[in-house]
Amino acid sequence: MEKARLTPMKKVDIIVSGERIPFVRDLLARVRVTGYTIIPNVSGMGHSGFYEGNLIYNETSSLVLLMTVVKEEKVELILEGLTPLFERYSGIMYVSDVAVSRQDHFVHSSGEEEPPV
Repeated sequence: MEKARLTPMKKVDIIVSGERIPFVRDLLARVRVTGYTIIPNVSGMGHSGFYEGNLIYNETSSLVLLMTVVKEEKVELILEGLTPLFERYSGIMYVSDVAVSRQDHFVHSSGEEEPPV
């Protein structure tokens, strides 16, 4: 049996309005991110004060947290892609060091690890 090991990676948390999620999902697809988790209707305290997650009309009217884990090389590509969004709308991106136990889950289904040029 092979010894279990952890692989260093980067966790990227993106908080945006729910109506911006299609933009973020498209960006992550272009960067060839292999997966992510979306948590709708988040609340918290930030730059503009307290924001309470209320589903007024639908989930596009509330804040959403999207989490993903990527190799370090992809962090800059994600930030570059989000910059125009953040210049126009509210939102934030956090990056943390993490270690994953199943590295094979972070390779694109085509076997390609790097985004297309």
